[in-house]
Amino acid sequence: MESGLALVLPLFLGLLQQGRGGPLKVEPREPVVAVAVGGSMQLTCRLACADRRAASVQWRGLDTSLGSVQSGPGSSVLSVLNASLSAAGTRVCVGSCRNLTFQQTVNLLVFAFPDQLTVSPVALVAGLDQKVACTAHNVTPMDADALTLSLLLGDRELEGVQALGRDEEVEPQEGEDMLFRVTERWLLPPLGTPAPSTLYCQATMRLPGLQQSHRHPIPVLHSLTSQKPPVTTSLEVTLEEGYTHSPQSPGKPGNSSTEPCLPEIHQLPVPGGLELLCEVACGPGVAVHWTQAPGDLAAYERREAGAQAWLSVLWAACNPEGWFQCRLDPGGQLANLYLVPEICSPPTSGALWTGSLVLGLLLLAFLTYRLWKCCWAPQLLRTPALRGMGSGPS
Repeated sequence: MESGLALVLPLFLGLLQQGRGGPLKVEPREPVVAVAVGGSMQLTCRLACADRRAASVQWRGLDTSLGSVQSGPGSSVLSVLNASLSAAGTRVCVGSCRNLTFQQTVNLLVFAFPDQLTVSPVALVAGLDQKVACTAHNVTPMDADALTLSLLLGDRELEGVQALGRDEEVEPQEGEDMLFRVTERWLLPPLGTPAPSTLYCQATMRLPGLQQSHRHPIPVLHSLTSQKPPVTTSLEVTLEEGYTHSPQSPGKPGNSSTEPCLPEIHQLPVPGGLELLCEVACGPGVAVHWTQAPGDLAAYERREAGAQAWLSVLWAACNPEGWFQCRLDPGGQLANLYLVPEICSPPTSGALWTGSLVLGLLLLAFLTYRLWKCCWAPQLLRTPALRGMGSGPS
C-alpha cells in the first residue's frame, strides 16, 4: 500500500508541475498586483483545453471570503471591492483539463498613500541654516524601499542637504487598518543668492507595477520687515493642495481617505505683547500642545485646555525672533507661525522707576541751591537794607 502511494504521489505532482504556467492566463499578468485601500480590483483567470472541452477554473486563497469569486466554464473572476489591508495575500488560480492541472499565483498587495503631506516649518527664511521636516500621514507600506521622501528644487533634488534621520510611527486610527506616519528630517544649506522662491517636499510610493508621487510646497521668505511697531512681522502659510502623479497605476487603484484635521494659530493683541492661540475643530478626543518657540519653550507662559492652547509673547521680555509651533494629538499635524518682535526694551520695575525719580529730584535741588548761592545771594547782600541788617548795631 505504501509503495503504491509512493508511486502515485510523485506522478500527481509531476502532472501538476508539468502544467504549471502553461495555457492558464491571468489578467493582470504581473505576479504582484497593488490596490489602494478602499479601491477595487478584478483578477481574471482563463483556461482553454486543447480538445475544446470545457476547462474547470477556480480561484483559491488562504481565505476565499476576502473576495467575490464568479466561476464559469473556462474562466473565473475574483473581485476585491473596497479593499482593506486584510485583503492582502496570495491568490491561486487552479485550472484543469481532464488529467492535466495548471496553476498560477498572484500576490495582492494593498497600500495606502493619500495626499496628506505636512512640513515643519511651513516656510523657510533665506540665508539661514535651517532644519526642515516632511511627514507623510496614513501610509503603508512604510519601509524605505517602498516610500521615499525628498526635497526638490524645481524637478531636481536639492543639493547640499544633510539627512538627519527618519522616524516611522503608528498613526492613531479608528478602524482596524494599521497605518503609519513617516517623517524625514534634513539640515538645509543657506539656499544661495538669489534664493529660490519655493522648495518642495515630495513623497513617492514605489511598488511593483506602480509609482505615485505627492508634492507639498515650502515657501522661501527673502526678507521679514514691518512698517508699524510694535506690530510683529509674521507669516502664516495655508497648506496648499499638492499634485498626484501615477503613470503606471494598474487597474483603478485609488486612494480613499479624508483630509487631515489641521490646527491653526491666531494672534490676539494684549497689553505689552501678543497672546498666541492654537486651536483645532476636530470634535472630541483631540488636544493641541505647544512644541516649539524661539529660545526656550519653558520660558513662555502657556495654558492648555484640550483643543485650545495659549502662549504669551511679551515685547518687554526681549524674546528672540523665530518659529512658534503647535501639534495636534492624536494625528501629529502641525501649525507654525514666524514672529519678529519689532520693539524690545530692557526689563524695568517699579523700584527702578522710583529710584530714578528720587535721584532726579535730588539733582534738581542741588542745582537750584548752587544757582541761588552763585547768582542770587551776592545781589541780595549788596542792597542797602540787607547791608544794614548785615552790619548790626554799633
